[in-house]
Amino acid sequence: MFTILKLIELSTDYLSKKGIDSPRTNAEYLLAHVLNCSRMDLYLKFDQPLTEEETSEYRELIKRRGQREPLQYILGTVEFYGLEFKVDRNVLIPRNETELLVEEIIKFAKDKKNLKVLDIGTGSGNIAISLMKNLNDIEIDAIDISQKAIDVANYNAKTLGLDGRISFESIDINAAKTSLDKKYDIVVSNPPYISEKDYQSLEPELLNYEPKEALTDELDGLSYYNLICSKASELIIKGGRIFFELGISQSSAVNSFMEINNFKDIRIIKDYQNIDRIITGELI
Repeated sequence: MFTILKLIELSTDYLSKKGIDSPRTNAEYLLAHVLNCSRMDLYLKFDQPLTEEETSEYRELIKRRGQREPLQYILGTVEFYGLEFKVDRNVLIPRNETELLVEEIIKFAKDKKNLKVLDIGTGSGNIAISLMKNLNDIEIDAIDISQKAIDVANYNAKTLGLDGRISFESIDINAAKTSLDKKYDIVVSNPPYISEKDYQSLEPELLNYEPKEALTDELDGLSYYNLICSKASELIIKGGRIFFELGISQSSAVNSFMEINNFKDIRIIKDYQNIDRIITGELI
């Protein structure tokens, strides 16, 4: 019979040999999940033995992580902007960088009234839900090409107390004319921005598990920026703003798309690694 500490040590070594970053942290999160406790609680009971059933369940989860299945999919949840979101293989795992996108929109919108927001490519609903939780007097529509992603987003809205307050709908922004029948003060998107070439060299967690259509446009990684900017006059009121998350080295190209499509006051915000991460502009 293994103790908590012994299992953590054994699985940390196993995950390290499998090339997992932060192997001990992963091992601890998975064991806390099996024992239905917090990760910090493990430190208070290192000598506690596990039952055979708990050990068996834990080994299965460690095996899945060793096969490079993302920790968040195994746990079924991820924290984003202080909220816990359900995630599965139908949606992209929200990243810390996207919290900067949410922060910039909140800064812009916090003193404004009667704002209408469109979130394009909502995935798990993390952006739309975080905005609704932190802003007053706001109306949000969120769309995604995947109905399965919309189902996840609706689930998250319901569990986070926003059932019915955000309109989630499966809509293909590629369509010549979408079914959207109004214009918005703010359009936000974290679009698929990885080129097909770069996609093939991604880590196994991304390449083998996360939804391809949420990661790459199967071209140069820029087509959705160009598409959304070209539709700006259909989607955004004059004086409204667009907010994009950027991939590495994409700010110049996206800036050009925005200039061509009548945006002014274009600003670029860097992330904590000094990478151009957010771009925003006002539609003339």
